[in-house]
Amino acid sequence: VQLQASGGGLAQAGGSLRLSCVASGRAFSTYGMGWFRQAPGKEREFVGAISRIGGSTIYADSVTGRFTISRDNAKNTVYLQMNSLNVEDTAVYYCAGQIGAAIAVRIYDYDFWGQGTQVTVSS
Repeated sequence: VQLQASGGGLAQAGGSLRLSCVASGRAFSTYGMGWFRQAPGKEREFVGAISRIGGSTIYADSVTGRFTISRDNAKNTVYLQMNSLNVEDTAVYYCAGQIGAAIAVRIYDYDFWGQGTQVTVSS
């Protein structure tokens, strides 16, 4: 399985960006998907996750109410809509997939990872 993330870029504080992650390989609907991020000098952290069919989502406290994860299994794509961005959201964002659970929040639960896309928020 290969994951290709895109949609990162530069945004102003208060603005929005939408990230996409396209999967190739085996049936996309068989794995739960997640988004993580890593800021310079910090560990990679959980952002949010969505279940296989998309019926369940979960978010980190820091993004709840601002970020939304969705998926389109017909397009093998998961999205991360980011609104009300702030400078603390600046990071490389990674999408990841896992086949072990309906939904997962821990880095080591995930089986495959995309290459990351840079998001920079200016004040």
